[in-house]
Amino acid sequence: MHLDIDLADRRVIVVGTEQTSRRVVARYRAAGAVVDRQDDAARCTQAVLDGAALAVLVGDPSSGAGMLREACGRAGVLLVREAAALEAGTVTLIGGGPGALGLLTLDAAAALREADVVLYDRLAPTEALAELAPAAELVDVGKLPGHHRVPQAGINDLLVRHALAGHHVVRLKGGDPFVFGRGSEELAACLEAGVPCRVIPGVSSAISVPAAAGIPVTHRGVSHLFTVVSGHAPLSDAEHEHLAGLGGTIVVLMGVSTLPQLVAGLGRAGMRADMPVAVVERGYSASQRTTAGTLSSIVTAAGAARCQSPAVLVIGEVVRVGLDLQGGAAQLARLTESLAS
Repeated sequence: MHLDIDLADRRVIVVGTEQTSRRVVARYRAAGAVVDRQDDAARCTQAVLDGAALAVLVGDPSSGAGMLREACGRAGVLLVREAAALEAGTVTLIGGGPGALGLLTLDAAAALREADVVLYDRLAPTEALAELAPAAELVDVGKLPGHHRVPQAGINDLLVRHALAGHHVVRLKGGDPFVFGRGSEELAACLEAGVPCRVIPGVSSAISVPAAAGIPVTHRGVSHLFTVVSGHAPLSDAEHEHLAGLGGTIVVLMGVSTLPQLVAGLGRAGMRADMPVAVVERGYSASQRTTAGTLSSIVTAAGAARCQSPAVLVIGEVVRVGLDLQGGAAQLARLTESLAS
């Protein structure tokens, strides 16, 4: 059953201890309710309930639960039950996907609803974060290119410190926590401090952003493998050779700034000059854009389009497949012909 009730400026009685009901109290206050917390259900007489819109019993039914139910019935107050907050703090690492709210998993949404503190990144789905985590303190720890607002050691410390204070802490990251997300470092910090930590995977931008542009990372008869590479720093000559020799599709995350070095290295390693390449910017956003070219032309094309992060690079024949599916293969053909001439 799902009920929608406007609780703005209306009185809500929350029955439970301060510790076990803290999340519930914060949630109803965030909804605009005037919250009156009571420790003991047996003390919630009809006089206490008078004028209340809702009574909330937190945790397992107590000896006074029956009396509270009867009092609510006499006062005409709706009674609901909610789970108690855990006494011990926990950390949940959540992958938020490429930033689109609809790609957040059900488990992730449920964890956010119960969060006391949310440490979030700039590429996570943050537009509706206040609604997703109504009882939580929201802390922006996102990194910008060349600027880390909070260093990784500081983020680890915040996770542990808030959890040891008894809070349910959510670390909301873009993509998946374990795909270039340093989630394993955060997990290690929690386990070392004895803090329970679980991981909720997210939809990696390595597959979702190309899909948003209509580019499959694999396609029967074209590519039966794909390799995901971090473009945060230039690759070595040996790495270029391995990538060029593997075949299939190459997906590069965080690779706009190192695109010139990447295509030059792949060219030296033997990748052909007319290999299709796409730069997909801001996947799943209203300003999503795809810039296509070849290994020889993509640096010029990306520069002319002023491509910027966040973006995902896709290198391989699947780019041609994706463009063909959308009627854009002619554009790539013209680029290839102009290079040949």
